[in-house]
Amino acid sequence: MKLRHDIVALIAGLLFGAGLALSGMVNPGKVLGFLDLFAIPAGGWDPSLAFVMGGALLIAVPAFALSRRRAAPVCAETFHLPEKQAVDRALILGSALFGIGWGLVGFCPGPAIAALGLDGWQAPLFTLAMLAGMAAKDRWVG
Repeated sequence: MKLRHDIVALIAGLLFGAGLALSGMVNPGKVLGFLDLFAIPAGGWDPSLAFVMGGALLIAVPAFALSRRRAAPVCAETFHLPEKQAVDRALILGSALFGIGWGLVGFCPGPAIAALGLDGWQAPLFTLAMLAGMAAKDRWVG
């Protein structure tokens, strides 16, 4: 069961990374071009990543609906869903930091890891900073 789980996880990760690369999400310039809403009046805004989000929702919404009808996932004993349901200060602060970081550099965790194999120093630097931030959070916040 463990080997099957690992193989499915590997295939899912490769598929996810390929989708990020194909969509342009590993290109910080493309992401920043989408996030720069002030470029709309000048005609410099790149709306193409909205189609990426739309495509993701077309898959995710029915998948989550289907998961509610199942007793267990296909390759695991139980579902691993968030237990915490409240919108609290930590969630809002974490979301804000995530959005600010994404808007400043054009990377979020998934695309940064997928971009590690590409040329350039931005993805490795972002990934190191992300890991340092995660370690700092674990040390000081718990």
